[in-house]
Amino acid sequence: MLSFFSVLVPLILAFSTPSTAYWKGFNLPANLPSGACKTREDWARDFSVLKSLPGQFTSARLFASSDCGTLANAVPAALAANAGLLVGVWATDNAHYEAEKAALLQAIQQHGTQWIIAVSVGSEDLYRGDTSAANLASQIREVKSLLCERGACGIEVGHVDTWTAWVDPKNEDVIRACDFVGHDGYPYWEGASVDQGLNAFRTNLEKTRSAVGRVKPGTWVWVTETGWPVTGASVGLASSSVGNAQAYWKSAACESFRGAHTFWYTTQDYASSPSFGVVGADFKPLYDLSC
Repeated sequence: MLSFFSVLVPLILAFSTPSTAYWKGFNLPANLPSGACKTREDWARDFSVLKSLPGQFTSARLFASSDCGTLANAVPAALAANAGLLVGVWATDNAHYEAEKAALLQAIQQHGTQWIIAVSVGSEDLYRGDTSAANLASQIREVKSLLCERGACGIEVGHVDTWTAWVDPKNEDVIRACDFVGHDGYPYWEGASVDQGLNAFRTNLEKTRSAVGRVKPGTWVWVTETGWPVTGASVGLASSSVGNAQAYWKSAACESFRGAHTFWYTTQDYASSPSFGVVGADFKPLYDLSC
């Protein structure tokens, strides 16, 4: 049997530069800022924009598989760009969940699995209270089994949630079911000033790592969402601005890219408030994204 690292390292290197052993990318929604569903051409532009940024990003996290034909349109574009995808499978609402599994299996049947970094079953479901830990753990194991049946047992399956959900003992069944744990943490939403942002980011990430380590030692914790808005209302001491977003990027993003699989939130969402996007309507960076 191949060891975990004999499978993991070649896959990482396929989507990264020789100078890093971590995936680094962005969360990509299936909708344009207008609300319209992205076409295959829109996804191709997304991957082109990611590659054009400092760091030449070639990885992205998707929230769902069937919504707006996400995988049907995103996978061909990702393959053409040699990009890897952290695939999302929406876990709430049984009909939606069934459609998500079907879309994932269809994409695998058509395109193989070389484009898959990993699969996340659900996104912040525990934080929202949309499901129980036992049910979500069962869904994670089910998706893992479906992949194995198609010869893809090496693909890691996990879940993405807030650090507050991961430190809650009632959710330990989910940790046990996960091959990896996705950590979402936003110092902005917690009312931290941007000067406090890096320390808040580090503290909350360590809380997740400690909780996961107690329950399932050796399980990797990925940074699956964090960011700072360029516009929007203040929350406590946290205020949005281009300068603050750049300061948080220079501290938290640059550090995280060096030490964990990291997916930043987000590339473009100029129609939202608050807006966390790092590029504007013209797809050009709003601030210095070098590290």
